[in-house]
Amino acid sequence: MKRSAVLFSLLVACAVIGAGTLQVRAQFGNSPEAQAAREKQLALEKNTPQLKITEERLTLTIPGHTIGETEGVSKNSKGHLFVYSRTGTGGSARGGTAAELFEFDENLKFVKLWGPDNYAASFAHSVRVDRYDNVWMVDEGSGMIVKFDPNGNVRMTLGRKPEAIDYLERFTERGEKDTNRYPAGNMGTFNRETDIAWDPQDNMYVSDGYGNSRVVKIAKDGTWVKAVGTHGNGQDQFNTPHGIAVDGQGNVYVADRGNGRIQVYDYDLNYKKTITGVATPWSVQVTPKYIYSGDGTGKIYQLDHNGKLLGWAQTGLGYGQTGCIIHELYAESDNVLYRGSCSEWDVEKITIKSGS
Repeated sequence: MKRSAVLFSLLVACAVIGAGTLQVRAQFGNSPEAQAAREKQLALEKNTPQLKITEERLTLTIPGHTIGETEGVSKNSKGHLFVYSRTGTGGSARGGTAAELFEFDENLKFVKLWGPDNYAASFAHSVRVDRYDNVWMVDEGSGMIVKFDPNGNVRMTLGRKPEAIDYLERFTERGEKDTNRYPAGNMGTFNRETDIAWDPQDNMYVSDGYGNSRVVKIAKDGTWVKAVGTHGNGQDQFNTPHGIAVDGQGNVYVADRGNGRIQVYDYDLNYKKTITGVATPWSVQVTPKYIYSGDGTGKIYQLDHNGKLLGWAQTGLGYGQTGCIIHELYAESDNVLYRGSCSEWDVEKITIKSGS
């Protein structure tokens, strides 16, 4: 082999190793504690079966428009796909038109834009569809959640968008300093909330979020019932609760991303247990057989309902990104997942093969 070819092969090998190292560092960071967590996670994955999967990158086109970052993904009972995207024809990130909610039919043909010129559509984070086919838009930037009925009419709003004039008066005119990075949170308002789920009685559970560090229970009529959580790494503490899911057996699963765990509660938000071994969970979904957790590096973790890790899979590679590959997961069934991404501007259908 020629010397140039040998050097090229070595460079490729180093690049692959380096990319893998960056992937893992992106999960945990660079502190000594993060290094220990990284090594523990890699050892766990080494001794856990890797799932056999197929990945289908969906072609989603919108006439005269670009889809942008696909933060939120969900489907309704008709098989229509909803994508809440960081995009828009004007404004800037966290501005008035920096997020749009799109619907595609079962053949992935564009149907319509939901809530056009929506005051709460500021900085997209999640979209979920409940069992009645109501569509819920979770907007981190405005601190609001908007419920649309199946026809696209607004039926409920939760939270309230911070007013620009209030910000200017407080921090520009009066010169106040905002030193409370992680406030305790007030009932009735969110602080960069991230996701929503429902129990069988239609109570709502919200992970809240980047500013607040808590989970909130809201009755089906919109009455705020209870909030649990402060910033930290102990029991009932969170470091960016980034996703939430509820099963029919009395469990609420909160993806405690910054602490590398899923905290489990009952329907009254009493702590039950903690699930680890899922790297840094950005999103969590529960199916009749499994719990699924997605990490920003594109790894998906499959667990049983006791929290035991059964298998894992790497998704989303080959498109130029190493972080924020998975932002939100939607579980269509035990073996079919959809993932939205904040770095790859796509939606991917992931099928887990039987016998994995």
